[in-house]
Amino acid sequence: MNRRHCATAAITLVCALAMLTSTGQAAAAPVPDPSPSASAPAASPPRYSNAELEKVREQIETLYRKAGAATDAYNLAEEQTKKQSGEIVRLAKAIVDGQARIAELKDRAGAQAREQYRNGGLPPGAQLALSNNPKLFLDGINKVRQSQQASKTLLAELDQTQQDLETYTQDASANWEKLEANRVKQAKAKKKINAQIKAAEKLESELEDKERDRLRQLEADAAAKAQTAWLSSGAIEDVSGEASAAGAAAVAFATAQIGKPYVWGAEGPRSYDCSGLTSQAWLAAKRPIPRTSQEQWRLLPRIDIKDMRPGDLIIYHADASHVGMYVGDGAIVHAPRPGRNVTLAGAGSMKILGVVRPDK
Repeated sequence: MNRRHCATAAITLVCALAMLTSTGQAAAAPVPDPSPSASAPAASPPRYSNAELEKVREQIETLYRKAGAATDAYNLAEEQTKKQSGEIVRLAKAIVDGQARIAELKDRAGAQAREQYRNGGLPPGAQLALSNNPKLFLDGINKVRQSQQASKTLLAELDQTQQDLETYTQDASANWEKLEANRVKQAKAKKKINAQIKAAEKLESELEDKERDRLRQLEADAAAKAQTAWLSSGAIEDVSGEASAAGAAAVAFATAQIGKPYVWGAEGPRSYDCSGLTSQAWLAAKRPIPRTSQEQWRLLPRIDIKDMRPGDLIIYHADASHVGMYVGDGAIVHAPRPGRNVTLAGAGSMKILGVVRPDK
């Protein structure tokens, strides 16, 4: 009834207005119905189905994982390059010091020869044998022995210093060759990293904004699905370890970096890659650890997941190409990949290889 009254009142009002404006005026032409062409355009269907977009997501993830592995190779070569550069500097100093020492020893040997020449070319022993003074003979015996011992020591030191100098030179040459080899490795790894990242970025750039939003949602869904499966397996039912003092310091450092961007090869303070974050966190806790995730996996003590505690490092993928720091409650802090920031994530959101403890 109310609708009918409203409709009747509206019609009456329209008629009254029409009568008031009709004097001396022609009736207005009826307004035509909107044509189909004037109606709002229908939303275009998405270019990719969820299944197709999922394949794109997997392709992008694979490319970034390959870039991560190449980043580890780059970081290891860089670390070795720094070490070998430092060793070359040390050896260069040792060579300079050795050369100075040889010059000094030769000067001393020359002084002894000149002294012998001034004494008529006869060694001290011969001079004593020719002496007619028994007292001088007896007094000189000790001096002769001391002189002979000093000469032997001088010659032995000169010989050893020359051998050391030769060894330093050979070591410096070997380290230089390793340095150059690692520079080549770095260059190759850098080229591979950039190629993988560019390929991944190209795939993502070809998506429309809505598709990129869907891609991010698919990423989140895949991570959540993996985390749920991991938690449902009972993997951390018995995990209750408390962080050590050093572990707590490492966690505090790592979580303070949340929001900073991932940049491959970066060790802070404005950006990090995955192992750059974990190595710097433990350095802040005064426990230096290897720079790369693969070296962290190879060299640090391994523990069972059930014994895990905050501060431990979880190594991911079969090639140990990713690492995150366990912070408790089934979560990690990590630097995920290019285009993403340091963040918290489920510890089981990626394929776990194992767990290592820097302060065991």
